[in-house]
Amino acid sequence: MKKHYFLYLMLAPALILTLIFKYGPMYGAIIAFKDFSPIKGIMGSEWVGFYNFEKFLSSPNFEVIFMNTLKLSFFGLVLSFPVPILLALMLNQVRRSAIKKNIQLFLYAPNFISVVVVVGMLFIFLSPTGPINQIFTWATGEPMMFMSRPEYFRWIYILSDIWTSAGWASIIYVAALANVDPELHNAANLDGANLLQRIRHIDLPTIRPIMAIVFILAAGGIMSIGFEKAYLMQTATNLPTSEIIPTYVYKIGLQSGDYAYSAAVGLFNSLINVVLLITVNFIVKKLNEGDGLY
Repeated sequence: MKKHYFLYLMLAPALILTLIFKYGPMYGAIIAFKDFSPIKGIMGSEWVGFYNFEKFLSSPNFEVIFMNTLKLSFFGLVLSFPVPILLALMLNQVRRSAIKKNIQLFLYAPNFISVVVVVGMLFIFLSPTGPINQIFTWATGEPMMFMSRPEYFRWIYILSDIWTSAGWASIIYVAALANVDPELHNAANLDGANLLQRIRHIDLPTIRPIMAIVFILAAGGIMSIGFEKAYLMQTATNLPTSEIIPTYVYKIGLQSGDYAYSAAVGLFNSLINVVLLITVNFIVKKLNEGDGLY
């Protein structure tokens, strides 16, 4: 540390911010084990142990909310994880720099659209009088109630999420593929390898460590769904599938004022993420010759 003190000084601001904004708030998790009262404060509130957790686990809403969160996260991970990889592999085959940059701009742009705007676009395009429903009305004679039918919520959420994030998520793979030695592809061409064989034996092994890390992080946060989009997409009729743990915590904690119970639900969700992160990392390391997150 004495020899490289300047590097540690450069690291200090990020470390301090992490301690303040990530580790500091963990103190507030104590209210999950208390009958919290804002007047009495955290330390003055009565200790109730695991009462709030038992209350959530025995709640009639628990199974529905938990399964909604798990299904939305799991299907989202399975469907969205391969898309950035495929985009990166296809972009890597575009040789003309100008065309490649224009395609990348087109793919990256949706990432910068506000979640509120994206949901607003969904409601406009999928409304009973929207352009998509005009096609359905012409073909079937009646519109499809996309935003109010529970069975459509997950598909709309996941597909729109892929549209907004897949292009941006492909950047890390594009950067890794840019480091592939062109001589490897030239040698493979001389040996008679076709495009798919070159991708399989040259490109994919190059990005495999990155794929493993990205997958572990995504699987570790499988229960951490973005609250804003799910809440904005909720309607009175699609709640059977759109009510997930983050929206439930918001309604119970901020709208109903039951801070201790909502903190217990949020902490329960975080613990599941930690267990999933450790489990998936262990499995990936076994399957990936010891390469994992740690």
